[in-house]
Amino acid sequence: MIDHTGIGVADVTRSAAFYDAALGALGLRRVMQLPENDGADGVGYGVEHPVFWIDRFHPHGVKQHTAFKARSRAEVDAFHAAALKAGGTDNGPPGLRGTAQGYPRGYYAAFVLDPDGNNMEAVFREP
Repeated sequence: MIDHTGIGVADVTRSAAFYDAALGALGLRRVMQLPENDGADGVGYGVEHPVFWIDRFHPHGVKQHTAFKARSRAEVDAFHAAALKAGGTDNGPPGLRGTAQGYPRGYYAAFVLDPDGNNMEAVFREP
């Protein structure tokens, strides 16, 4: 089980605006910033503690993939819309993914590229 993870970004302030919107749609928020007063070095997102970090300390431009768990199809849809509005690039609209593509039954997801080209996904796994 992973406790937390993160990625390097070229511009923390620019990326934080994207992640504030995209992850906010999934119920995540800024829970920690480095330094505390402005978050220019790093921002941690979560509910009670950081589970996902963006920072200037790790290499950026590596093109990471991270999938965030959504609680419903509506959250996946909201994530996608918020991420696009915040400057993300569509990399797969919300919808059921097919078993022929290697996805399990009931895999409802959306994909968006962040400002650094990282592939961010929101997924709801239907029962």
